[in-house]
Amino acid sequence: MFVEGGWKPAWEPPPREPRLTKGQERVILWLIVVNVLLLFVAPIGGATIIHAILAMLGRG
Repeated sequence: MFVEGGWKPAWEPPPREPRLTKGQERVILWLIVVNVLLLFVAPIGGATIIHAILAMLGRG
């Protein structure tokens, strides 16, 4: 009923090569990081965050 090893389909597709180069992967990673940072910063507004940081440092 079960065959161990040895049997393969008559036709196998060729192995797939990676679609992205290392440089392209790095660019996509940086774009994702920037978008995640902007996701948190943009709704609040840049000036508000700068004022909050200055207030926490005691210079505000």
